[in-house]
Amino acid sequence: MNTFKDMERRKEEMKTATQREEEGEDEEELKTATQGEEEGEEEEELKIATQGEEEEGEAEEEIRGDDDDEEEAAAVMKKTKAKVTSCSKRQVVPGIIYLGHIPPRLRPKHLRNMMSAYGEIGRVFLQPEDSKMKKKKRSGLRRCGFTEGWVEFRDKRVAKRVAASLHNTPMGTRKRQNFSSDLWCIKYLHRFQWIHLSERLAYEQMVLKQRLRTEISQAKRETNFYLNNVEKSAHMNDKRRRKRRQDGPQQVEEKTWDFTQRQTEDEIQTRKRRRKDMDKARLLQEKSQSNVSLLTKIFNSN
Repeated sequence: MNTFKDMERRKEEMKTATQREEEGEDEEELKTATQGEEEGEEEEELKIATQGEEEEGEAEEEIRGDDDDEEEAAAVMKKTKAKVTSCSKRQVVPGIIYLGHIPPRLRPKHLRNMMSAYGEIGRVFLQPEDSKMKKKKRSGLRRCGFTEGWVEFRDKRVAKRVAASLHNTPMGTRKRQNFSSDLWCIKYLHRFQWIHLSERLAYEQMVLKQRLRTEISQAKRETNFYLNNVEKSAHMNDKRRRKRRQDGPQQVEEKTWDFTQRQTEDEIQTRKRRRKDMDKARLLQEKSQSNVSLLTKIFNSN
């Protein structure tokens, strides 16, 4: 009986030990599980916190970027507004083109009508030809021609386009139109103003007047020199006459000047012929003398 009880006691103790071990294992598993869960929760919390921080940083960056974009957009708008206002306030700069060839019978009004089709025209000037270069027409009328011209457009961009498109092209579009056989010779004058043209014309007028003054003064000097020489020669002749009267009727040897005139072609040819004839006569005379000497020698020897 005691043995049986001991056996049952041992079995119970073994069961309790196994139960305790199982309970300890379960507790350890629970602890590890709880620890793993706690660690996972902590990691998730850290991830969530980091994600939140990243999202907050991105949001702040987006806000900053939006602010920067807004500032850039505002700056661009300001620039565009400033450009528009400057363009609206900017004064239109006129441009001048130069015409190097003006055909006959082309007048400023014709040129203005032809150029006004391309843009608004300001001033037009055509340089008249020199009075010495004027040609008398068959009809007998002296019409003034022009050598070169300048046309002012209100906008220099229009002047540039006109010079680039019309240069070296016919003036007339149709054959029967006036000046259809002539070509445009146009050049845009960069940074050239109308005041420069007026200054140039004034300078040319001044140069022309100065040249005329110098020519007139030179002609006056030449005439004065000639008149002085004439007066001196007349005074010297008067002195000679007085001296002759004082000396009496004596013959005074006057100096004579010999001048050799150049011979004409006929005189040169006649002189050459005479020289040839004289040479022939001299040769004949020499031959005759040689024959005479030979004959004298022959006959004297006999």
